[in-house]
Amino acid sequence: MNTVPFDGRLLSGIGVLSAVVRAGNFLRAAQAMGLTQPAVSRAVSRLEQRIGIRLFHRTSRSVTLTDEGRRFYETVVPLLAGIEAAAADARQTTNAVNGLLRVNADRIFAQYVLTPAVQPFLTLHPDLSVEIVVQERLGDLVADGFDVAIHFGDPQPTTLVCERLMDVPVVTCAAPEYLKSHGAPGRPRDLEHGHECILMRNPSTGRAFDWEFVGNGEIVSVAVSGRLTVNDAGSLLGACLGGQGIGQPLEIYAQTYIAEGRLVRLLTGWSEETFPVHIYHHDLRTAPARIKEFLRYVSQICSSRWKPSAL
Repeated sequence: MNTVPFDGRLLSGIGVLSAVVRAGNFLRAAQAMGLTQPAVSRAVSRLEQRIGIRLFHRTSRSVTLTDEGRRFYETVVPLLAGIEAAAADARQTTNAVNGLLRVNADRIFAQYVLTPAVQPFLTLHPDLSVEIVVQERLGDLVADGFDVAIHFGDPQPTTLVCERLMDVPVVTCAAPEYLKSHGAPGRPRDLEHGHECILMRNPSTGRAFDWEFVGNGEIVSVAVSGRLTVNDAGSLLGACLGGQGIGQPLEIYAQTYIAEGRLVRLLTGWSEETFPVHIYHHDLRTAPARIKEFLRYVSQICSSRWKPSAL
């Protein structure tokens, strides 16, 4: 049996056929579809040529289906209804905040920002589940099945949409015990002499992060040195708390210890340096509502504590 290869023009023609049958003539069908009457007539003629039958009896006063046309129409109407139902279901799914949302996040962001604030979001959307996976690298979101990723640092190469979510202040601090024996630096350059600094390795370069101080529109780079290098924010914080030296942790996880007096903030006149957080996601034009609502919520919780860039 010969089969007709499917293409988009066939489905388009069937749509015009259905419009003509419902409207009763070509003119009203054209008006309903926002087309001209000749365009509707040509579409019907192309469909007739495509399937090899005459669909309508045409007179100056009326348009009626032929027997073959009626059989064809009665066969395809349920199929059209199924397509329309599937499209409506897809729209409903896209607009409903439900299902599973998978988030790839830095440990620091997951621990100090996201998980403490996720409960109201889940309460607001009872049909939604959230899985937060801590990964220090972005990876392949599509292959790994993630909807969103949130990571510190400069934007990483990706085909996803990348937006700056917020800027977290960097603080220079040390334990009171360290300051008793070494004194507190009065200016950034003091760190180059007589001070032990705790270095943090940059995972992108393999080298320690440079130390910069920003204040009053001026940026000062300081060549610090130290005998301890770490590659984990928790280790950096632990070394600071243990009196090993002066460190530059993010305010996001040092602020509690500063408030308790276990760490002392230093060089406060040079504390305008920030470290960016970027959020990665799929194109929002076709993204499910759960992704859009999550992006909106994360932006809100970040703006309540730091100055984020608007999504």
